[in-house]
Amino acid sequence: MAADQFIPTDPPEEHTDDAAQVPPIPAAPRTPTGCFNTRAIDPGRIECLQILNASGHIEQGMDPGFSDETLKDVHRAMVLSRAFDARMLTMQRQGEMGTFAPNVGQEACMIGQVWPLTKDDWFAPSYRSFGAQIARGWPMDHLMKLWAGYHEGFAPPPGVNDYPFSIVIGSQVPPAVGTAMAMRRAGRSECVVVNFGDGAFSQGAVAESLNFAAVDKAPVVFVCENNGWAISTPLHKQTEVDALAVRGLGYGVPSIRVDGNDILAMMVAMRDACDRARSGEGPTLIEAVTFRMSLHTTADDPTVYRDEAHVDPWRKRCPIARLETLMMKQGAMAEGDGEAIRAECDQLVLAARDTFRAEAAAKPREVFDHLYASMPESLARQQDEYFKRLDRKGIE
Repeated sequence: MAADQFIPTDPPEEHTDDAAQVPPIPAAPRTPTGCFNTRAIDPGRIECLQILNASGHIEQGMDPGFSDETLKDVHRAMVLSRAFDARMLTMQRQGEMGTFAPNVGQEACMIGQVWPLTKDDWFAPSYRSFGAQIARGWPMDHLMKLWAGYHEGFAPPPGVNDYPFSIVIGSQVPPAVGTAMAMRRAGRSECVVVNFGDGAFSQGAVAESLNFAAVDKAPVVFVCENNGWAISTPLHKQTEVDALAVRGLGYGVPSIRVDGNDILAMMVAMRDACDRARSGEGPTLIEAVTFRMSLHTTADDPTVYRDEAHVDPWRKRCPIARLETLMMKQGAMAEGDGEAIRAECDQLVLAARDTFRAEAAAKPREVFDHLYASMPESLARQQDEYFKRLDRKGIE
């Protein structure tokens, strides 16, 4: 798929033919004796939302009116996410970090999807969501412990209503919907946001979750981060449809396609979807169209399966540069402010790295903990032998 085909476009002009004048199909009667309606089914149109274009200009009449302070906050959050990404990649290459999933280029998608959430709302992330997790209150040194394999890093921080991120593709979606269903039954007014990639949309668990959420009117927002690649499989080899948002309509879930590199569009779409969920109107599916600029993970080499010519056009669609252009034009940012914020964020990441280094001490004697409430005899013998080896080597 060519890179320039993988970006939201303006919706087509309204049809003016006779078919467009046909009144909507009445709801089918929920009785065994209901007659079969033989009229063609119109799935409706899916809006493609772009507010801030690739040149950093707001489309005419679409200014959402966010304050300068709001723009500064989301800009800083995106810059911090990218600084964390760069440092984590360096640490992984130096042997300090485990396999890591870079997020460079997807910062608007990440920050935008959690921007409207309150502390009472819930977020179920996938493994490329560290920018959103930082914005939700996860300390960066905590996330470093997570990616380095320390079990202390997996539990969400106190007071943060997030699930631990999921490695198994799509497995975070059913629990998120279950949480939303429980909220509705308890009469609560919070919502749940769950994200997953285009590859996860091929998982049956995601399809089942959409169906359960629609039938139950669960207060959940599904965010499909369509970044073009499921590891090495391009979108056109995964599905015949051009827009994944159409799948939501099949389950009765209102759906929208959004430019995932446009922070303003992401904020508006997410705000409206979360408001719908909290007010009892049920789920929404948001397809956020973005692009994976870097590696799938640090165990991956995209040059083996992806032509760099597909990547180059997306460099011009950088979500951070796009927002900075707007902020400069509106006076929310002065010359040199961007570099100052990047330097500040780099220092925050380095401070987190130093905290991680001071606290992330291996604890080999805990390797058998947390496996069984009552340890089997065979495992106890293995533990005893293992401890003896540690003793002989003088390892605490």
